[in-house]
Amino acid sequence: MTLKRTTVYVDAEDLQVIKEAAAREGVSEAEIIRQAVHRAALARRAWNEPFFSRTYPPLSGNPTDTAEARAAMWDEKAQRYRDSKDDAA
Repeated sequence: MTLKRTTVYVDAEDLQVIKEAAAREGVSEAEIIRQAVHRAALARRAWNEPFFSRTYPPLSGNPTDTAEARAAMWDEKAQRYRDSKDDAA
């Protein structure tokens, strides 16, 4: 990862919290700030595909039926678990 130098202005109280966290965790203040910037960047990133790229057909004609959606999800997880057991055998 290539790092670029930049200037960031922060509130004095926030900077104090960063200094305390860095000392407590044994890392640099810059590392704390890099982690925060990374999280902020990911939270605002525009993705090329939806977060949930798989879609399931409605089971009862009502796509918002939570119980049926959960059942479908657990059915798939159970099938993946069984498949992994078969692969291990």
